[in-house]
Amino acid sequence: MTPASVVRVPIRDESDLVVARRRVREFAARHGLSDVAIEALATAITEVARNVLDHAGAGMMWLGPSAREEGGDGIVVSLHDDGPGIRDVALAMQDGYTTRGGLGLGLPSARSLVDDFRIESEPGRGTTVTMWKWSS
Repeated sequence: MTPASVVRVPIRDESDLVVARRRVREFAARHGLSDVAIEALATAITEVARNVLDHAGAGMMWLGPSAREEGGDGIVVSLHDDGPGIRDVALAMQDGYTTRGGLGLGLPSARSLVDDFRIESEPGRGTTVTMWKWSS
């Protein structure tokens, strides 16, 4: 990604979730994703951005174009926070695991809605979730 092609969206409150979804939809449409792929990605980023708000209070989302080595273009979305981090990422990725009394479906659902998913977290240092959705 070149800096000029990257879109940044601060995640500070509930209204930013709406902005993030809109920016993802617009960006994904310009980069050739299907309507179904766009809605899947918008839903995935909403789940992760809500976790940013719930667990860290604020964070940042970046999105930009991406290309696969084996061919095909798409977009990459990364959300980062400086919150408490996740002690056990494998456990957090299991359906039904929750630390806040919710359904525990946010991260696993987000993973199922995108083509590639990566989560990096360190307790006390924050979490970064990166997701890719391909147009072909």
